Amino acid sequence: MTGRELRQALPVLEDLPSVAGARILVRTDFNVPLTEEGGRVEVADDFRIRTALPTLEWLVDRGATVTACSHLGRPDGAPDQRWSMGPVRERLVELCPGVDLMENLRFSPGEKANDPAFLSSLVDGFDGYVNEAFGVAHRRHASVVGPPTKLPSAAGRRLAVEVEVLGSLLDEPARPFVAVVGGAKVADKLGLLCALARRVDVLAVGGAMAFTFLAALGHDIGASLVDLSQVEACRKLVHSGVELILPSDVVALEPGGTCGHDSGPSGPRGDAKVMGRDLPDGWQGLDIGPETAEAFAAAIGVAGTVLWNGPLGVVEDDRFAGGTCRVAEAVASCSGFTVVGGGDSAGALERLGLVQKVDFLSTGGGASLALVELGDLPGLAALREAVNAPGRRSRPRAG
Repeated sequence: MTGRELRQALPVLEDLPSVAGARILVRTDFNVPLTEEGGRVEVADDFRIRTALPTLEWLVDRGATVTACSHLGRPDGAPDQRWSMGPVRERLVELCPGVDLMENLRFSPGEKANDPAFLSSLVDGFDGYVNEAFGVAHRRHASVVGPPTKLPSAAGRRLAVEVEVLGSLLDEPARPFVAVVGGAKVADKLGLLCALARRVDVLAVGGAMAFTFLAALGHDIGASLVDLSQVEACRKLVHSGVELILPSDVVALEPGGTCGHDSGPSGPRGDAKVMGRDLPDGWQGLDIGPETAEAFAAAIGVAGTVLWNGPLGVVEDDRFAGGTCRVAEAVASCSGFTVVGGGDSAGALERLGLVQKVDFLSTGGGASLALVELGDLPGLAALREAVNAPGRRSRPRAG
């Protein structure tokens, strides 16, 4: 589907039957970071809770009884006190009194398995459903794809905006369209890279995944991460005709050294040096070099549209965070339309105080990439099939 078709077919809050006196289930993405201080666990960053407030308040203001549901962390299909929704519930009550919050959906194996019995228990007693969890809209989980088969359903305000903005990248983005993609595993993002290669004018690839591309070009990559099963696919992408920017220099760690993500109690150790594309045996590339960072920044600087997702180095270690920081600065100063995925990309912007200088910060890293790659998501497809979706309405619209 085109982005325009996605937006037009999606039911929004106004497409719900009257919510006055109705019980509404809202699937939220309250998978927020927690912090513990003095034995008390609290929400460390309530950004995802705050993005859901316009939807929750719209429903409450119109007389609905609202219950939110979400996952938190990675419980293995069973109750785990570490991932209790208690701290999130406390913060939600402060921000939006009157809205209830269920316990962690993933405490039940039925959530990820999309189990019909779990779905039936989830929607029992509710009159309508709203999906305000764009970050999991690419998952075929019970709470994402199930409720629209049982209840009148709608996209929440934030989910609709995510589709509006990211969908526009599928249609006619302002040119040049520059995509910057980082991260570790090339296999996870190869489909995205191929899809982007057909849409963008410039594709810049950094992070650990770039070393599989360099290996495909015949370079010695030392001890850097490489996915040998994807070398041939990367070689084909290199020769696909897209303008592809790969690292011309890297910041590498000497043999036996450690970096932020795997250092012991003694902290990071070892020498870090800027090197070219070919690395000696034992040296591990952990960031794009300054020359590469400037090449990325130059492409971003003249872009009409920028999509950035994924770190360009090991950002937990200051020695290997320079490339990501430089790209964050370039995106923030770009005069074109800028879209940034979540995760480490958003974290870099936050650390530099640049969040307000990008046009759109997505709440869903994986979901945003999946939408650009596939043109649709299971959660969106489910909403389009709801009984009250545009073209299928059988009851009066909400006021």
